[in-house]
Amino acid sequence: MSGSAGFVFSEDFLKYRFNDEHPFNQKRVLLAKELLETNDTLHVQDIIPPRMATDEELALFHDYDFIHAVKRGGEGLLSEDEGYEYGLGTEDTPIFANMHEASSYLVGGTLTAVDEVLSGNRDHALNLGGGLHHGFQRKAAGFCIYNDSAVAIKYIRKKYDLKVLYVDTDAHHGDGVQWAFYDDPNVCTFSIHETGRYLFPGTGNVNERGIKHGHGYSFNLPIDAFTQDESFLHVYETAFKEIAEFFKPDIIVTQNGADAHCFDPLTHLCGSMRIFDQIPLVAHEMAHQYCNGKWIATGGGGYDMWRVVPRAWAQVWNVMKTGEPAKGSIPKEWITKWQIDSPVDLPLFWHDNSEVLPDIPRKAEITEKNDKLLQSLLKYTKTIK
Repeated sequence: MSGSAGFVFSEDFLKYRFNDEHPFNQKRVLLAKELLETNDTLHVQDIIPPRMATDEELALFHDYDFIHAVKRGGEGLLSEDEGYEYGLGTEDTPIFANMHEASSYLVGGTLTAVDEVLSGNRDHALNLGGGLHHGFQRKAAGFCIYNDSAVAIKYIRKKYDLKVLYVDTDAHHGDGVQWAFYDDPNVCTFSIHETGRYLFPGTGNVNERGIKHGHGYSFNLPIDAFTQDESFLHVYETAFKEIAEFFKPDIIVTQNGADAHCFDPLTHLCGSMRIFDQIPLVAHEMAHQYCNGKWIATGGGGYDMWRVVPRAWAQVWNVMKTGEPAKGSIPKEWITKWQIDSPVDLPLFWHDNSEVLPDIPRKAEITEKNDKLLQSLLKYTKTIK
């Protein structure tokens, strides 16, 4: 089953840019959009222009002091010491001109997606410019200034009073969103990510389960480094379905980081495009099973911006629009246009060839460890039902 879908996009998303050397490059969004257009699955009538989030909307999650610091930083008026207090001016999250406006468009894009779905105009909506899940109430972190998902979920709770299931498949733990709702029983967070033993932000352990009334509504699967497709997909799909059955959400919000691929330079997971074909299929199925199709999706991490991210993110839209991921050849028009700029050979197909995946000597051991994590999670959900 597929439903009507909206694709939130503006060239303004590309203004969220730290510097030329920074790994976070929003050109990924443009690459994915044009890939979909040349594949004839994205059309003018599908595109929804975003708006800027207001200060009041940002303050649903962020402190006003932090918002004002971001504004001053973008105007060149924030001292180095003040910046560090708010996580600004660091190597991960440098200050850049007009960063408040650029960040507010990303948040506004996710809010636009929310209203498009919850006003009944569409069943699903995608904002690839969003997914900045490391932003905190009063601090930027991990390439993220404002946390669009946290703001959007607060917005859903305030304006629509719905139960929200947030699912994060980025290789980095969705820490900012988890902590934002750690005591809220109406927001359930589920993050599958590379274990924090090796990777930023170092959180997302299985025993992070929420506090107070929110205890039992936070779920984490910190899978082992070098996890490949079969193990990732087994634990993801099994856990997602179990958590959805336990929580019975009114709406699903997914963060679709594309950095679990073996080509990604910043992580140690070893997936292929098979993961990114399946991830949105499960989200789509759960949205129709529990939420009458109500599904908001965002982008997120992903640092092989040429070979991986455009295909991975395009598949989220393909599933939203058609109910299935695209197959076969990548459109030659897209390859011809962008190969000139790409430092690597662009992929010819939506899928990866088998030789892409490295040989992992510890594969059986990694799979066993991940299965134990999954069994612990399943056992826990049964005790709190």
